[in-house]
Amino acid sequence: MSTDRLLEFDDVVARYEPVFGLETHVELGTASKMFCGCATTFGAEPNTQTCPVCLALPGALPVANATAIEDTIRIGLALGCRIATWSRFARKNYFYPDIPKGFQTSQYDEPLCTAGHLDVEVDGETYRVEIERVHLEEDTGKNLHVGGATGRIHGADHSLVDFNRAGIPLVEIVTRPVPGVGAKAPEVARAYVAELREILLALGVSEVRMEQGNLRCDVNTSLAPVGSLEWGTRTETKNVNSLRSVERSVRYEMRRQAALLDDGVRILQETRHFHEDTGSTSAGRSKEEATDYRYFPEPDLVPIAPDAAWVEQLRAALPELPAARRARLREEWGLSDTEMAWLVNADALGLVTDTVAAGADPADARKWWLGELSRRAKDDGVELAELAITPAQVAELCALVVAGTVNDQLARQVLDGVLAGEGSPQQVVDSRGLAVMGESDELGAAVDAAIAGAPEVVEKVRGGKVAALGALVGAVMKETRGKADAATVRRMLEERVLG
Repeated sequence: MSTDRLLEFDDVVARYEPVFGLETHVELGTASKMFCGCATTFGAEPNTQTCPVCLALPGALPVANATAIEDTIRIGLALGCRIATWSRFARKNYFYPDIPKGFQTSQYDEPLCTAGHLDVEVDGETYRVEIERVHLEEDTGKNLHVGGATGRIHGADHSLVDFNRAGIPLVEIVTRPVPGVGAKAPEVARAYVAELREILLALGVSEVRMEQGNLRCDVNTSLAPVGSLEWGTRTETKNVNSLRSVERSVRYEMRRQAALLDDGVRILQETRHFHEDTGSTSAGRSKEEATDYRYFPEPDLVPIAPDAAWVEQLRAALPELPAARRARLREEWGLSDTEMAWLVNADALGLVTDTVAAGADPADARKWWLGELSRRAKDDGVELAELAITPAQVAELCALVVAGTVNDQLARQVLDGVLAGEGSPQQVVDSRGLAVMGESDELGAAVDAAIAGAPEVVEKVRGGKVAALGALVGAVMKETRGKADAATVRRMLEERVLG
């Protein structure tokens, strides 16, 4: 548990100006690794997707993956970057057990893409995040620390290394520092990663499943007194792997650093670990500078010189990007800017779009995802997309409501069954007997019982107080456990009570 003293967030932003920056690592979805032909299948048995090249055995030479280069350029184009006419790989020298070569093949002073930007919207205001560079490199292997309580090396009995991930194409997207956002810094950071993720999905270059490590963020945060002409010393929180955690890490570091600065303590430039369970960070190691990595050009790979005509072909073939898609859907669905912002902020736009594509009315799809399903996700402490229900199943639920098979009250019970893994909405309706009760002898008996049980209400209705009929409708609905169709119940009561 963290023992850091934290300043209240409102006090932080009253006295300090935050600056954040993000280094986002994206595993590309290529069939083979960056410099060899090994497969990239997630979850394979450890060390079964390796070869002499990605294990750095003597005499093995790399060959660059053309698809990875193309995907990187497409990412750069989608972010409005300049595409280099000449680029090359470099060796980034550092020793970790999960880097078999003793260096990482990356890019340094000649990246593929530079000088882009991404606009994000938070609470109706647009913030521009400048992109410094988009470069291509290889991922590392994975260390598995066994025997400890935290999964980290401290306290572990021993460590294992899985090289399956070593050499998978990895794109790093580096922002410039983002000042001037004040109290919105945590939310703008989250919105940036969310928008970037949507772009990557639209491009089809990665699955960007953060829980599998396809998308990982290093979050840089610093504080300086309001009005200061110099930025503060930054910390870098490593490998943050969810949208919520990006926001929480910025917020925590702001509060932690502010408390230290208030106490006259110098902020150390260091890496930090983020703890999902507490939302806190803890110290890692002192932060290296570029000179510590002793970069030099990779002698075993030729430079990359993208042809201008080819780059323009890639630009022309880009798919509809998320901002343009939102504008189109807002028009097609007749939404206000605020209503579209609700969908985006709830991370529900893709879910609603897929639900509509599966046959649901846009208004119905929005109602369920932003209403009942959002409430359940919040109660469970999970992202909306992590609920055990698919857009196709929500569309099926909407169709059952439209057809009158279930009403909204019964539909919530159907959701219970689907989320519990009992099958599709129709299967849950059948197995639980949740279909709406139409006009029948059973319903007629419930209506008669309600009339017989409330003679004083019947007299009020017959005396002209027709609104009192609602009490009888409620009694029937209670008796039928919400299965009766309310309109049918009202009609049957009117026929019996008012003749």
